[in-house]
Amino acid sequence: MTQQTGRTFDGPVTVAVAAVTYDRPAELALLLGKLDAQSAPISTIALVDSGTMPATAVVDAAPGTIHYLRSEANLGGAGGFAFAILAAIASGAQWIWLMDDDGHPEDERCLAELLAAAQEHELDIVSPLVAATSDPSRLSFNFRINGLLTNDRATLEARDYLPDMVHFFNGALIRAEVFSTIGLPDMKYFIRGDEVDFLARVRKAGLRYGTLTSVAVRHPATWSEMKPIFGGFLTPVIPAGDFKRFSYFRNRAFLARKYRNLRWFAADVIGFPYYFLTQRDLGGLRAWFAAYSAGLRGRGFGPPPSA
Repeated sequence: MTQQTGRTFDGPVTVAVAAVTYDRPAELALLLGKLDAQSAPISTIALVDSGTMPATAVVDAAPGTIHYLRSEANLGGAGGFAFAILAAIASGAQWIWLMDDDGHPEDERCLAELLAAAQEHELDIVSPLVAATSDPSRLSFNFRINGLLTNDRATLEARDYLPDMVHFFNGALIRAEVFSTIGLPDMKYFIRGDEVDFLARVRKAGLRYGTLTSVAVRHPATWSEMKPIFGGFLTPVIPAGDFKRFSYFRNRAFLARKYRNLRWFAADVIGFPYYFLTQRDLGGLRAWFAAYSAGLRGRGFGPPPSA
């Protein structure tokens, strides 16, 4: 495997935002306002809207240059980001900044600091911390530091920069050439798992990535989905809602098969049955088995159920 090395900047740097939205007008308005307030310039915002109601009123009232892309089909997070990324790349931007509509940069320094970190560490991808909207002292997603999981923001900030760690797709800044190298998010996953697949491809290509801890985006936490067992040695994730659960379980199994990751597979076939059995949730266990076995066989993909 050949290690790809990030390049330093030659002249002015152009950044386009690739954002997705689905029926969150208030959150979208906040995001667009925070993007406009960035100290580093943003050339354009490619916004894909797959919601049941067009977000045109929010877009028309927002500052900045927005390329509004309405999709009458629900593309999911994976398909929406693929569409938005292509549009952002087509603008000619050198860097693509990924944003979900329920998140936003914490302050106006975010983009400028990410660009500086990318140059300093010669990165292809750099991510901010993702702080929980309800409690910014904690992170929405865990990091594993010295073998232990933590979401304590102060613990991460003490390290300044975290090499070889990144969370997609909330706030990740990605060099445009990365997508020509490894491709776009795979819309087959729809939701849940597309970021795991994307990171696996990043690693396989030998790209350079890391997390800058001095800046953050805010994003709702999913702590309620995390179910620690065996003293926290394993933490099965149990999403709310049947479709989210099916997608997550199916995609995890498919990814374990695709990348032949026995560690993932062992953790799943122990952790999920143990959780459902201790909760005496036989229906949940059956649903997990149906979705997971479909993923192992490479089945169960297709259009989502209609609203």
